[in-house]
Amino acid sequence: MKKLFLVSIIVVTAIAGGFCQTVEEINAVTNDFLKSLNEQQRQQVSYDFNDTLRTKWTNLPVGLAPRPGLQYGELSETSRIKFHHILTTLLSSQGYLKTTSIMKLDDILNEVYETAYKNKEINDDEITELRNLQWDYSHYYLSVWGKPGMLDPWGLKFEGHHISLNLSAAGGKYSLTPLFFGTDPAEVHTTKYAGLRVLSKEEDYGFLLINALSKEQQAVAVISNEVPGDIITNPQRKQMISEYSGIKASSLTSEQKLYLKYIIEEYVHNLEHEKAHEYMDKFEGSGIDNIWFGWIGSLKPQKPHYYVINGPDFLIEYDNRGFQENGNHIHSIWREKGNDFGEDILKTHYLEHKH
Repeated sequence: MKKLFLVSIIVVTAIAGGFCQTVEEINAVTNDFLKSLNEQQRQQVSYDFNDTLRTKWTNLPVGLAPRPGLQYGELSETSRIKFHHILTTLLSSQGYLKTTSIMKLDDILNEVYETAYKNKEINDDEITELRNLQWDYSHYYLSVWGKPGMLDPWGLKFEGHHISLNLSAAGGKYSLTPLFFGTDPAEVHTTKYAGLRVLSKEEDYGFLLINALSKEQQAVAVISNEVPGDIITNPQRKQMISEYSGIKASSLTSEQKLYLKYIIEEYVHNLEHEKAHEYMDKFEGSGIDNIWFGWIGSLKPQKPHYYVINGPDFLIEYDNRGFQENGNHIHSIWREKGNDFGEDILKTHYLEHKH
């Protein structure tokens, strides 16, 4: 019986290993996608790895900020299927559904405003301005930087309104940071989609933690009442928060630390299983007691609020304010310190390989 149990463990482990994500697998699905494109599309999607555009990102609508690369809407159905294989290779089911739901949310946002225009809640000038922002499921852009393979560094970017996904790979290793997700609206209030909340747990777990703190702990955790108009590490500002602020996890109870871990896991587990656990093991090795949690704004939903989770190895930022200032427009980002756009991976690669 023991022997049978051990054999079962080995078999299960071997099967699981067959599904483990590797750079080879990412290379394969990306090259498979590239082969599905015509020559003109391959030229549109391909960039030199050292092009400075690779490390630039934005979450603005494409009507305000044109993106490099090939528009998703221009892909054939075959190429779209191949591209979704890339997404499902890089992301967990929750990360994949968030990505595709954010894309769909652009169509919903159009429907919300077109309905408001039909009901004369907004005027001609306003609807024209909104239409020019080009919110649309098809208006996302993908680009490949360098040639997918095991020898030289390469990258992939998928970006549009409220998504910036950045893959960097070199020497058999890869990173997916910075990873930006946003939603407008955070909770849909009208049309047949009323009630939809794509980034629900990012919001709910934040409130769960801040409201689990005692009054004394909240006095330490709350940094300010003035909610920023965007995440602080947005593309127009310095790319990293350098100072720790708020309350240190060493001052939290075991239950409060668990709630903090819920938030971190919600962000990290957007990535495929193996990569997510690689990061979680790294963060836990640095010690949860060394993580800081800071809060700004309302302690109740549907009002502007913000939080930052800052650890030795990573940074999470979440802002829910938006331009309407009603706490219904989320911007969130997860960053691995020292490894934005594969910075740390590339340093190691260039030290080990002469170029």
